[in-house]
Amino acid sequence: MNIQLLNGHFSSSEAIDLLAQFVQVKVRFHENKIEKSQNEEDIKMREKRIKQLQQDFFEAKQQLLKQPTTGLNAEIKIN
Repeated sequence: MNIQLLNGHFSSSEAIDLLAQFVQVKVRFHENKIEKSQNEEDIKMREKRIKQLQQDFFEAKQQLLKQPTTGLNAEIKIN
């Protein structure tokens, strides 16, 4: 099963805004899991993942700022 979340061409500012919102949802997901967790390893893994998401977004934003328009495609695949 596939869920098409996003497929199209957007201005760089629109693409940045969309990606920021996707990243923020994922960060909140990990923050909520951290709040409920008692497992130190799980907390550290999620904190590391949050930092990686933020770094990846920063790098993507820098790339997108160089382009007037860009194509974005995002989907969830459930196997």
